Amino acid sequence: MNVLHAILFGYVFTSAITKGECVLQAISSESGESLPGNFIEFKSAPDKVVDGSVVRVRYQCLRPCQLAVEVVVSTLRKTDLVVFSRKWISRRVGVYRIHQVLLRLPPSILYQNDFFNRNVLEVDNATVRAWLAHLKDGSEPRTHNDSMSSIYKVLEITPLSERPAKPPTESLSWFARLMWQMTRDRTSLCPHESDIIDVLKFPLASTGEHFGMVRRFQPFSDDALERGRLHAVTQPSVTLSVWIYLLKWCHKRLCGIIHHVDGRNSYDSVLMLLTDTGDVIIQARLTTGEEEAFQVSVALPLRKWIRLDCSIQNSKVLLYVSWDGQTHRYVYDFPDSIYYDDTDGYFVIGGSKYMPGIHGYFGPIKYYRFGTEEIKNQLHLKTLQELDKTHHKCQEIKAFTKAFLKEVTQSHMLSTNSKAVCTPHLIRLWGQSGKKTCSQPWTWETPLKYSSLFHLLQTKEEQVRTGSLEMKHLRTTLFKEAVAAMFTADQTQIKITSEPMSLLQVSSCFGNHEASLLLASILLSGLGHSVDQIQGHVYSLIGASGDGRFALMHAGYKHTQGIDGFPKDLDMAYSYYSNAGAQSNIDMAYIYEDEQYIPEHIYLSNQEDLNSLTHETSDDFQFLKYQAERGDAECQRHLGTMLYWGQNRVSKDIVSAAKWLHRSSMQMKDPSAMHDYSILLMKGQGVKKNHTRAFQLLKKAAAMGSNDALNSLGWYHGTVLDDHESAAKYFEQAALNGSADGMFNLGAYHLSGENPRSPWRNETAAFQHFLNASRLGHIAASVEAAWYLSTGSLGGVSQDAERAVIMLKKVCEKNGHLGFMIREALQAYLQGSRQEAFVKYVLAAETGLGLAQSNAAHLCEELDLSYDCQWRYHNFSILNYDSQTSALLKMGDYYYHSSSTREDSLSLVGQALSMYSRAALAGSPQGMYNLVILAQQGHVLPQSIHSMFNVSRYDEDDTVVEKILRRCVESEHEDAVTPCSLALLGDQMGKALRRMTQNGAQLLLAYASLLSVCILLVFIPLQSCFGQRVSGLRPGELRARTAPVSQDGVNLNREQDGIMGGTYRVAGNPWLTVLNGEQWLRQTSDLAVTLSGVCLCAFWTTFLYHLL
Repeated sequence: MNVLHAILFGYVFTSAITKGECVLQAISSESGESLPGNFIEFKSAPDKVVDGSVVRVRYQCLRPCQLAVEVVVSTLRKTDLVVFSRKWISRRVGVYRIHQVLLRLPPSILYQNDFFNRNVLEVDNATVRAWLAHLKDGSEPRTHNDSMSSIYKVLEITPLSERPAKPPTESLSWFARLMWQMTRDRTSLCPHESDIIDVLKFPLASTGEHFGMVRRFQPFSDDALERGRLHAVTQPSVTLSVWIYLLKWCHKRLCGIIHHVDGRNSYDSVLMLLTDTGDVIIQARLTTGEEEAFQVSVALPLRKWIRLDCSIQNSKVLLYVSWDGQTHRYVYDFPDSIYYDDTDGYFVIGGSKYMPGIHGYFGPIKYYRFGTEEIKNQLHLKTLQELDKTHHKCQEIKAFTKAFLKEVTQSHMLSTNSKAVCTPHLIRLWGQSGKKTCSQPWTWETPLKYSSLFHLLQTKEEQVRTGSLEMKHLRTTLFKEAVAAMFTADQTQIKITSEPMSLLQVSSCFGNHEASLLLASILLSGLGHSVDQIQGHVYSLIGASGDGRFALMHAGYKHTQGIDGFPKDLDMAYSYYSNAGAQSNIDMAYIYEDEQYIPEHIYLSNQEDLNSLTHETSDDFQFLKYQAERGDAECQRHLGTMLYWGQNRVSKDIVSAAKWLHRSSMQMKDPSAMHDYSILLMKGQGVKKNHTRAFQLLKKAAAMGSNDALNSLGWYHGTVLDDHESAAKYFEQAALNGSADGMFNLGAYHLSGENPRSPWRNETAAFQHFLNASRLGHIAASVEAAWYLSTGSLGGVSQDAERAVIMLKKVCEKNGHLGFMIREALQAYLQGSRQEAFVKYVLAAETGLGLAQSNAAHLCEELDLSYDCQWRYHNFSILNYDSQTSALLKMGDYYYHSSSTREDSLSLVGQALSMYSRAALAGSPQGMYNLVILAQQGHVLPQSIHSMFNVSRYDEDDTVVEKILRRCVESEHEDAVTPCSLALLGDQMGKALRRMTQNGAQLLLAYASLLSVCILLVFIPLQSCFGQRVSGLRPGELRARTAPVSQDGVNLNREQDGIMGGTYRVAGNPWLTVLNGEQWLRQTSDLAVTLSGVCLCAFWTTFLYHLL
């Protein structure tokens, strides 16, 4: 039967297909139309936008083609928005066909706005269109833009107010319906978007090197503005207004004021450059693709604020240069219109990888993306004016000092009235005629104006005359004198007078930027001096423009956190940190020098850290040396490493380090020692240079599994032997084994294209290797990876200034000079000079180093300085990305105890919770314990700790407390009895008691055990009294009170049968009664104690069952 059905179905299906083809041929013949080769038209189409309507399309293709029916709408914000699309492929060529499509339109264009249909489109017009396009290679899908033939029909739309409501598919609660009715008529306002951008509001210091600030401009969110911007790409109308302050003209032929780098890393419009003669160059790219420039001979002045206004109008450039109230106008007309797309690539203020920047400062920068007739960019910041005054004052100080040194060295005759001061003209007229007088270039008021400097120069006059004190040494002398004057021997409070401040200012003028940083720290923090943020900013900028490492880190840190009046600007922070990071990379090559040390993290508040320190005379060092002399290879290597790096307060000694590393490496047991000694042989440090011996040791160390040796072999093959293929192999092997140096060197090969296996430049691969190496702390790799992150110039790598800044900050904190300062501070502290240690720790703390901030806060407390001093540096410490737990706990305690005396107690407790949570997340048991205390007080714990302790918001308070305490106990010492372990025990005992009281019998047992304790407290002392009473009676009394009795019960003392005998019997009966009562009480108390003990045993057995 089934076979018969299948045969019948096949017959019917074949007949239907045959008849369909006949009908199509009949229609084609009846129409009598001569259709073109590729043809498409609507056979029928709806007139309105109606869901479920049918579109019939007839078409013919000469080749395999793709066809589509689409519904396209336009709104106020978008055009050609496809809301429906149905595509199919036809491989029947040369045949006339009809295809039917059912339109299924989205609810957003069909129904009103309601709770279930919120993303409604207010449609201006709607169109149904059909198109066909030939397939390439017979299979590639096409789009409407590729169509060879198309047709469309405009549909009638229903206004939004007349649309029907969407049929409900589910019920709506009363509360949801009420909320919807309250909020549905709200109109979302677009955020204000302006074409005027304040590129720079706060001054930016520029060192004249390849470092600057990166800015990227995004397309407008507003469609109208964005259309205007796109239209202006080939017909630009933009204005750029820049304030600059030049300390020097360019060190090289050209330096950058502002330049634009496009996505292909090529210069784009517009470039504003400065020459080494002070002229300005404007360069632009034309719409023809050519680049042209013109030069303005203006000779910009030094140490004056200058405004440059550059306006572009199609092909014309207008440049206005203004200073001291004078404006110079320059016009240049390029042969073609300028091509200007500010969203392509990035803009650089100052220097970049491709060119150096100016040496000076940038003031406010305004950018008008659509141009302007009136430029509003005034120099209103008081900081800029004070900066100018300070530089002019420095010029005067330098001139006076140079003149003084010249006069002293040339032994000119000095005034009799005041040594080293020229006699005023009026006094000279009153004096003896013909007496020779000096001719110093300064006036008699100058020594009075700079009295501190003048008196110091007088005391150093003999050193100046002998040549032992020159201008370059004077800045260090001034700095030491100023620091010494900040404290006296019997003074614990810092009170900085005008004299040390004056000496620090002069030292800063002479280029000592540690003095600039100390001045900025004093003025910004108020340490011994009133707070003056403007002057603090001035000296911070002076230090940064002078290329001081610590001053650059200080400025970068302040802009990263947005503290002390510095705006939070990660792009500005990157401009400073990139310079400091590059210097740290260079410094790393000279880390063996005496004034560089790897920073050691010794916290003054941690006694274990202080006890771990060693020195040449300590027992630990002597024992290590003793073991090394006995031939212990590990001790020899450890001793050599300690002497090379100067670790644990041990002084550097390269020669001794080389000796111990040589002895360790010759045993051929330790590949690390063999590698370290081979590097010394390569460099010739402490030993005679010997590349051959070093190469042999490297090969043996690599064979023994040293990754560092593999990387060094790669360096040797690539640099010495010029064998890049072998070098690349060694680098790849080292990188696969986790060597940061190997990853960086492999990335450098990809970047330069010198890898023989892939002889082309591959920035993506290079960046990936740099990024991997930076995660392991590699300094050079971090600097390279941060550049890509800051610019976003590499395809697939978005701009991430925050990540770049964090990466560079970690690099800068490894700087050897910073480590040297921390080492000096620690030495001063251990030697009892708390004041000197405090000054050095403050200098390091202002760079953003968390270790120095914690130690500075500790010294503020130890020296009994102001309360603000202590909490300033604790607060700075917790702002770091890797905060110290002790600082977090201190700040948490501060907020918690302040909550009891302040009105905003809830917010303070919330801040305390945040501090304790961060400490707990960092693994601090104390932080976890404090969280438990606050949770038991009813405070809600932050969401951030839930994942760490596996806590959900549905858990009860007891469960949360138990989980935190368990984690706390796990993080503590296993054998120690700690607050967390005691608290956990108490919590578990409380839970056990609560479980016992939930059962009636066990609750009765608990009450019985409580009664048993009371009974024991009563009867045990009673038993003790009975025992003492019995032991106090004499044996004779007991015999007298019990008459002797014969065996047959007859009284043997017959002489006492008279009155006396009768009296004795009468008196003896009550005594027996007392004895019997005492015996009964004793038996009763024994029974009560026994029963109480049984009850208590039952109770504790049940309690331990619930507890365990």
